[in-house]
Amino acid sequence: MENKLILKGMRLYGFHGVEQAERTIGTYFNIDVEITTNFLKAMADDNISGTVNYADIYETIRQQMKEPAKLMEFVARRIVQALFEEYPLIEHVRLRILKENPPIPSLQCQGCGCEVACSRDELL
Repeated sequence: MENKLILKGMRLYGFHGVEQAERTIGTYFNIDVEITTNFLKAMADDNISGTVNYADIYETIRQQMKEPAKLMEFVARRIVQALFEEYPLIEHVRLRILKENPPIPSLQCQGCGCEVACSRDELL
C-alpha cells in the first residue's frame, strides 16, 4: 500500500532568481508537494503521532522559501533535504515549484519552475 500526504497550491513569497532584482523585489511561488509515508498507524488509531503533520510540513517549506537563492532547483533540493531531515517517517518526496511572473519578455504562462522527485537515499 502506498500512502501520500498532499499539500497542493501553496502560495509563498520568495526572493529567488538569477537576476539581482528578483532576489531584491521577490515574487510569488506556487508549490505542490506529495509525501510518501506509512501512515497506517494513524489510519488505525486516529493519532497524529502515526503520520506527519501537514502544518509542520508547511512550516518547513515556508522557512526554506525565506532564504534567497539564484535557482529554484537549489531551493527545491534544500526543501526536500529539510523534509527528510526533520521527518523520519517520510520515504519519498515529489515537489513542484513554479515562479509566478518570471522576468521573461513577452512570456505568458501560469509559471516557470521545476519538479523533483526522490527517495531519502537518492538525495545528493
